[in-house]
Amino acid sequence: MSEKQSETATKSGTDHSVLGGVETSNKNLENIGVELLPVHTEGTVHAKRIPGTFRKIKWILASFWLILFVGPYLRWDGHQAILWDLANRQFHFFGLTILPQDIWILAMILLFFALLLAASTAVAGRLWCGYFCFHTVWTDVFTWLEEKFEGQPNKRQKLDQAPMSLEKLKVKIPKHLIWLLIGFATSFSFVAYFTDAIDLWARLFAFEWGSVETTIVVVLGLSTYFFAGFLREQTCIGFCPYARIQGAMIDTQTVVPTYDQDRGEPRGRMRRVKPGEEAPDLGDCIDCNLCVAVCPTGVDIRLGQQFGCITCGLCIDACDSVMDKIKKPRGLIRYASLQEFTGKKLPAIWKRPRVIVYSAIMTFAAGAILYGLATMSPIDVKALHERSPLFVQMSNGSIQNKWTLKVVNKGAEVMQAKITIGSEFQNMEYDVSPAVLSVQPGTVGSATLLVRIPRRDLTEANTPIDIMVEDVNNPQIKTTYNSVFIGPKPR
Repeated sequence: MSEKQSETATKSGTDHSVLGGVETSNKNLENIGVELLPVHTEGTVHAKRIPGTFRKIKWILASFWLILFVGPYLRWDGHQAILWDLANRQFHFFGLTILPQDIWILAMILLFFALLLAASTAVAGRLWCGYFCFHTVWTDVFTWLEEKFEGQPNKRQKLDQAPMSLEKLKVKIPKHLIWLLIGFATSFSFVAYFTDAIDLWARLFAFEWGSVETTIVVVLGLSTYFFAGFLREQTCIGFCPYARIQGAMIDTQTVVPTYDQDRGEPRGRMRRVKPGEEAPDLGDCIDCNLCVAVCPTGVDIRLGQQFGCITCGLCIDACDSVMDKIKKPRGLIRYASLQEFTGKKLPAIWKRPRVIVYSAIMTFAAGAILYGLATMSPIDVKALHERSPLFVQMSNGSIQNKWTLKVVNKGAEVMQAKITIGSEFQNMEYDVSPAVLSVQPGTVGSATLLVRIPRRDLTEANTPIDIMVEDVNNPQIKTTYNSVFIGPKPR
């Protein structure tokens, strides 16, 4: 800690201050709505909840996770719209079915969001932790419910310290039951993405769950209850590995919640200045501790950047509300970079090397995703040419090639695949077994193709040949596989 910070910490413990040179007191502060709060000491952090811009942003982004509870119940063509069917190695997303052959699209999606996470961290710190992390969201919901049952932070602290009694149980038990219900809803929704949700409910009431499903629901549900309800900020500080990884992504150009020390110090609480007494020269910080009281991890942002800060911006809402009440400019705590406080101009985002690299990779991944989705067909064909031998000369002098065809049905309906050959040879003959290949949704069908061409018609050793596959039930579903017919070298 620097000499200035040490001096600040010493002065912050005093009980005197003035407001813009006007005589005032702590009682006057209470009259204008500024509450003087104690700093978090030890035990569970009971953060105070106040409205503000960043609180609204948190709730809006948190709604994404609430939507996930609805996902398993969406239907499409009589089936679950979003389903990871691991048993059949299929991923269904509304009318789109992604099979192992197209798994690279999912890899590109993961790459895109991984780089988006890195880019956002480089620009504005731990945005994921503060606004979008599922643990942060669940903890926020749990503590919101706790406030409804147990009251404001000071009441919750007193209740925690009180001895066990019937009155205490009447307050605690309903809260914990709802926490457990949320944990069960979370784990059940997770499992429902891997099996039909309606069927999962039916088997639950019929006591037909398997050991795997039961174990996942119980373990994940209790984990949600324990981590979000009890560990809370300790999960971020002591258990989450990504919290430490993000620290390596932040530099002096990263904008994070920062306390303007030059403007706020020396800080101190207000008191009435006696006639003839010289008013102390203090900063804008009145040491109300509201910024600490609202922090979900108990961090005092006035002491500089700390590992526990998840850059949620709630301290900014708290400080701005106090500045409004005491008629001071907002921004004593604000999103800013360390470089800004050194007097150097912050370069534009698009000129920062790390952001450029991250954005370039994200653009590549996004382009690959769009290309894959645009070119994805409900049918895929692979023709495996017989290698031993490459060709056979028949008794009538014609040359025969053999292929094993693999037809993938990516649609949701049974496909009746008809296979034909396109070639410039008029005397060409071919046989397909079976003549019409029936392929179930999300599976692979196999057929054998034999093609015979008179040797006199072959002018090259390798001749292009087109293998065309069409769904008899839906002629619009068709594809062409380009292969080669192999024959002896011409004399």
